[in-house]
Amino acid sequence: MQYRPLGTSGIEASIVGLGTWVTGGGDTWDGPDDNESVKAIHAALDRGITLIDTAPSYGWGHSEEVVGKAIQGRRDQVVIATKCGIWWEDDRGSFNSNKDGRDTYISLRPDTITIEVENSLKRLGVDYIDLLQCHRPAKDPENTPIPETMACLMDLKDQGKIRAVGVSNVSLEQLEAYRAAGDLASDQFRYSMIFRNPEADILPYCAENNIATLTYMSLEQGLLTGKVGMDRVFKEDDFRKNAGEWLPWFKLENRQRLLDLFAGWADLTEKYSCTLAQLVIAWTAAQPGATHVLCGTRTVEQGIENAEAGALELDPDNIQRIRDDAIALGDSA
Repeated sequence: MQYRPLGTSGIEASIVGLGTWVTGGGDTWDGPDDNESVKAIHAALDRGITLIDTAPSYGWGHSEEVVGKAIQGRRDQVVIATKCGIWWEDDRGSFNSNKDGRDTYISLRPDTITIEVENSLKRLGVDYIDLLQCHRPAKDPENTPIPETMACLMDLKDQGKIRAVGVSNVSLEQLEAYRAAGDLASDQFRYSMIFRNPEADILPYCAENNIATLTYMSLEQGLLTGKVGMDRVFKEDDFRKNAGEWLPWFKLENRQRLLDLFAGWADLTEKYSCTLAQLVIAWTAAQPGATHVLCGTRTVEQGIENAEAGALELDPDNIQRIRDDAIALGDSA
């Protein structure tokens, strides 16, 4: 496993991290098994993963509870990254969406952040959070000023309840404002070889200013593992079934283009003795400005596979070849 700093925080974390959205369950996911989730986390930790990313809104606290169970007796081996800002206890903040039958709000005001941190500490069973990230930026009508939010986070850091501050899903302008208002360690956002928009602004800015990046959907919900074939049929309530602008590559015609691309990389998976998923993870971690790659893990086998990708170092010419092939595929599906 390779390890890199989380910006200037003084914290080092594995370049491959566990994303635990699926661990929380809920209507989005088809009933993950908690015992299997714990075993998967243990398997990943045993193979060098230290970074675990979660959030209160993943299953309404359930993901944090499962992570907390998994790290009992192993707190010193993990870097816990969780979030704040998606609020559902009352109507403070700005309406966000109705999820699993609950109204959610975006609230980055100090009073709700303080409550969220206390709740996360209890669910995780820890005394401090390594990296607390603003899950989404504030928005109108209750658009809490970034300096006000950061002042609260810096105070929580001074109290020892968090070690570092990060953001997620922000624009470049918002990222600059957060950095100007306090000590910013990281930025989390969607990035993959078929969704390279952050290369235009976010990734270069983070590289220039020593901000760690936690990329999510780098395997595009399993599509870049090569295991989603033309015969794969998704359930009616699976968000991938009616793929639209968010996930256009799941459409059958686009899926075939990807499968053809993967077939051309058979010599690379043989050269590195790796799976396609491991090749994609390693490529992502090798991109300028990309420091940490979050991978969702449902089973022990996935936990092991993802972790082992963290030891894979690709030759520069192969990195460029994969990029050229992805570009040739086209930026739009």
